[in-house]
Amino acid sequence: MQSDTAAAPESPPEMARRLIEQNTYLTLATADADGRPWASPVWFAARGLSEFFWVSRTARRHSHNIAARPEVALVVFDSTAPVGRAEAVYVDAVAQQVDEADLAAALAVYSGCSVEQGLPAWDAAAVTGDAPHRLYVARATEVFVLDETEGRVSVPVE
Repeated sequence: MQSDTAAAPESPPEMARRLIEQNTYLTLATADADGRPWASPVWFAARGLSEFFWVSRTARRHSHNIAARPEVALVVFDSTAPVGRAEAVYVDAVAQQVDEADLAAALAVYSGCSVEQGLPAWDAAAVTGDAPHRLYVARATEVFVLDETEGRVSVPVE
C-alpha cells in the first residue's frame, strides 16, 4: 500500500546546502575602487554556508577588485535547470586572500573537494611564494534562497 503523504518540503537551509553540494562553479561579483562591477565564474569549495574558497591568479580583475574592495556577492545555481524551475543561493560576503594562519585548514577544504571530484590535490606551494595563484575565501554575511514566489528567504549563516 502506498502512502498518501508527500515528502516534507525542503527547508531553505537544506535547499542552500543541496545547491552548494551539487554545483562546482559560483558566479563571483566584485567591484573596483570606483564601483565598476565585474562578474567571474570560479570553481569553488565550501565549508558549510559560511565560507567559499577558490583559487585565482592575483593578476586577474576580480583579484584586484577584492584587494581594493573586499565586499562581494556570489550566486550558486544550476544553469541547466529548465525555465521556471531555477533555484539559487545568493550570498553577501567579505572576501580576501586566505592568510597564512588559516591556510592549512582552508587548503584542506579546497584540496579535499578537488580530490573528491577527481582533480589534483592542492598544497601550500601551489598558492604561496612564487606561485601565480592564491587561495581566496569569501566569508558570508548574509545567505538567501528564493521561495516559490521568488521572494528572498534568509538562511542562517552556519
